[in-house]
Amino acid sequence: MSSSCRAFPEHSDQFGPSLREVTTTAERLEAVQAKVDAAHQAVHADDGASPVLVAVVHEFAKKADKASGATDERTAVIELEQAGDSAKAAVEADTGVQPATRDAVLEAHMAICVAKAKLDA
Repeated sequence: MSSSCRAFPEHSDQFGPSLREVTTTAERLEAVQAKVDAAHQAVHADDGASPVLVAVVHEFAKKADKASGATDERTAVIELEQAGDSAKAAVEADTGVQPATRDAVLEAHMAICVAKAKLDA
């Protein structure tokens, strides 16, 4: 699966200091976890979210939980990125989802993209 992460401004303020100022992969994964948790909650609260989206974001959340305690952070980031790519595709295909829910999922996806880019840097 190819990544849907795209180039982004290195100093983007979109993600706040929690993602820009962290220094370790573990800290980045904590910041990603917060975004994924918010997306997971938003999807479950959105009556317009499709069952497919709910399932995909649930899997994204499970991968984020697993990544937080992983000893092999590189593999955890890659697996989490793949789950994020799936969540992004699912939310973009879901026509019944609320804009705030869509934004939360897309922010969680971008958070893992930032973490992956920092890992590769």
